[in-house]
Amino acid sequence: MNGSALHEPSAPASWRIALPHTSAAVPVARALVRTALAEIEHAADSDTAELLTAELVANAVEHTRGDTPIELVVELLPTGCRVEVHDPDPAPPGDLTAPDPLCEPDPWQEHGRGLLLIRTLSSSCGHRPTESGKAVWFRLPAVPHQRTSS
Repeated sequence: MNGSALHEPSAPASWRIALPHTSAAVPVARALVRTALAEIEHAADSDTAELLTAELVANAVEHTRGDTPIELVVELLPTGCRVEVHDPDPAPPGDLTAPDPLCEPDPWQEHGRGLLLIRTLSSSCGHRPTESGKAVWFRLPAVPHQRTSS
């Protein structure tokens, strides 16, 4: 056969975990994403994935009511990763996919920049309805590991 061999990408790996509907869910979610991305050679940027995951989980905890667990889904793809956070509220997440150009986050406020970060740092993001509420997601592209000089 002439030319390069075709390579079939391997099936994606995924993790799904129920998290408490409390702020304690944020560090657990970050740790799961960090561990998942450490498992593959050309993963998405772990720092960015952790930051965006923390934003999604914190938003789910802060903006939804009840004690129903939220769910984190991490999917490793040949092209990067996809992270979803499922919560019990069917309402769309503010201006995630359709930002209001007249409503800029106040740089002096502690809150209000999470969705902006997700829109800006992810390759794509969105939300979809689920049987029990909604899933809010983002994707990050794979990046080669950086080699450090000795």
